[in-house]
This record gives sequence, structure tokens and C-alpha cells, in this order.
Amino acid sequence: MNMKMLVFYGSYRRDRVGIRFANYVRQRLADRGHDAELIDAKAINLPMLDRMFKEYPSAEAPPAMAELAAKIRAADGFVFVIGEYNWGMQPGLKNLTDHFLEEWFWRPAAIVSYSPGQVGGARAAMAWHPTLSEMGMVVISSTIVLGSVGEALDADSLPQGKGGKMLDQRFPRFAADLEFWAAAAARQRTAQAPPY
Repeated sequence: MNMKMLVFYGSYRRDRVGIRFANYVRQRLADRGHDAELIDAKAINLPMLDRMFKEYPSAEAPPAMAELAAKIRAADGFVFVIGEYNWGMQPGLKNLTDHFLEEWFWRPAAIVSYSPGQVGGARAAMAWHPTLSEMGMVVISSTIVLGSVGEALDADSLPQGKGGKMLDQRFPRFAADLEFWAAAAARQRTAQAPPY
């Protein structure tokens, strides 16, 4: 089943290595037959949250915000590629997600995390789980934690070495879990209108 998947990435750093992981995830989902798009918070460049999308009068939201809202509403599932800043969330990605609310509802979200060290962003992933749930997404249990991201993926986002091999081994199960919940949610949204 071909599905629309959005892959979210949020680093604003000048020399971003985590973008390799985001590109890897997008490409692997595309390889599985999905319409997968990378949403780069830095490229979208929303302002610091002043008004949520829903708080703008009709047709008055900034164009980039309105376009992204439509993409989120049309998606079957989401993957959040999470970096860790001081045990916490990347502010750029958190700012992007907070501009929306109802647009996220009734769809599954998956979390993959990374870091240049061995912890692989696991502490930030733990912080994102309840946040995404509170925003109306069902967060799947499968996750991927990728340490030493710069060694596991080369500059073209291709897997290399032990970390890259591990990533290739774990991705199919992770993707199958997301696909299962995305298909289930799509069927339920068709069969019954969401309760709110």
C-alpha cells in the first residue's frame, strides 16, 4: 500500500550531520513504495511561535505554514528524526511542530534519534514521545537509536561500517510497524469520523 509519509528534521546547525539520517529514512521509505517527503525545519523557517496555524483568520496564515498544514493533513504517517541537545529537544523542530495541532490528529508517528556519541539521542527521544502523544499522534513502539551518526552514514546518506549495517538490519521492522499503524489509522478514518 502506497502511503504519504512525512519525515521531519529540525537541526539549524551550520554543519548538520543528522540530515544524513533524515535523508536515509526518506529514501528507505521511498524504496518501500511510499511517497516520502523530507520536511526540514530550517528550510521551512517558521518564526518563533506567536500564533498557531489555527489562530490565523482564513487564508491569512503565512504561505509556508499553510502549505505545511495541508501536507500534514494529507499524510498517513510521520517520522521524527530527533537530535539531542543537552538531554533535550532540538528547538527548531519543537517550534515547527507547535505551530500545528489538529493537523496531527489520528495518525501514527515514529521516532528515530541520533547523536555523534554512543547514546544516539535516546534521552531526547524519550522527551518527544509524550509530546507527540499530547499533540494527537499515536507513537509507535518501534524506534531506532543511531550513535556515531557521522560514522554510520556517509556524506551521501549511504550506510557504512558497523553502524550502517545495524541501521539497514533494523529499518525494515521499524518501517513495517509504522506501515501497519498508518494503514490501520487510514482505514479507521475512512470507516468512522474522528470523535473530535
